[in-house]
Amino acid sequence: MRKKVTIVGAGHVGESCAVYLAEKNICDITVIDIIEDMPQGKSLDLSQAGPIVGYDCKVEGSNDMAAMEGTDLIVHTAGLPRKPGMSREDLLNKNANIIKSMAEVAKTHAPDAMILMVANPLDIMTYHAWKISGFQTNRVFGQAGILDSTRFRTFVAWELGVSMNDIQAMVLGGHGDTMVPLPSYTTVSGIPITELISKEKIDEISQRTRVGGGEIVKLLKTGSAYYAPAAATVQMVDSVLNDRKRVMPLSAYVDGPYGIKGQYIGVPAVLGAGGVEKIFELKLSDEDQTALQNSANKYKEVLGELGY
Repeated sequence: MRKKVTIVGAGHVGESCAVYLAEKNICDITVIDIIEDMPQGKSLDLSQAGPIVGYDCKVEGSNDMAAMEGTDLIVHTAGLPRKPGMSREDLLNKNANIIKSMAEVAKTHAPDAMILMVANPLDIMTYHAWKISGFQTNRVFGQAGILDSTRFRTFVAWELGVSMNDIQAMVLGGHGDTMVPLPSYTTVSGIPITELISKEKIDEISQRTRVGGGEIVKLLKTGSAYYAPAAATVQMVDSVLNDRKRVMPLSAYVDGPYGIKGQYIGVPAVLGAGGVEKIFELKLSDEDQTALQNSANKYKEVLGELGY
């Protein structure tokens, strides 16, 4: 029997996740959205592309959250999009209510599922989904550092004029302006970028990475990024469903490592069939450790606004 993935939210990110996931042909897909008939229409269209592209997974749409029944993994993309000048934290209360509805239904209709959070503010919404659902911490995680490190990889590749495929990057901390790019753990075919790029240029690239989402929001004017966020999300789904045990920077529950207690924050972790199976604690410079702690402290303050 195929695994089932439920995507909550059929906007640009959700529909792109469905497309990328269908092309992998590794699971059946249910897309849920509150807009009447919209997820049904998109799912039907996507199903009819299968004979051409070469997938035969089942794709269906629904307006009923209970359609997640029996799902193995819930990908939550639903939420209000960022607008120019709006931070991820500005979305807090409105998106918290949306996620609360999803998590409450998950308790009843998909009690054995995992939850992969994509909606912003990412780390806070991941914590919120965990608290409302009551699921074990390893079964609730967020897509954050993969997207951020992918942006970092892109900018490094452009700077050096080399293939993006030869670059590995690591970005920790919250999925927002306080994220912590780690140049010392970012390499080109094993060569640290600190050996190839000046500190001044690395600082510029790091800052562009921090505001990478906002840069796209300003350019689009009526929405936020979706191709790269969806691709990063599907990479995580693939690692879970196929138990690939990929090492990825993602939003995981941290209770001790890096001096962080009881929070969801971006850290390098092993992602497999057991969800978040292990967290790696890297040796950080004093500057990076302070930046990571500051990022965690900021999100801890925002959690207080939700009553945590």
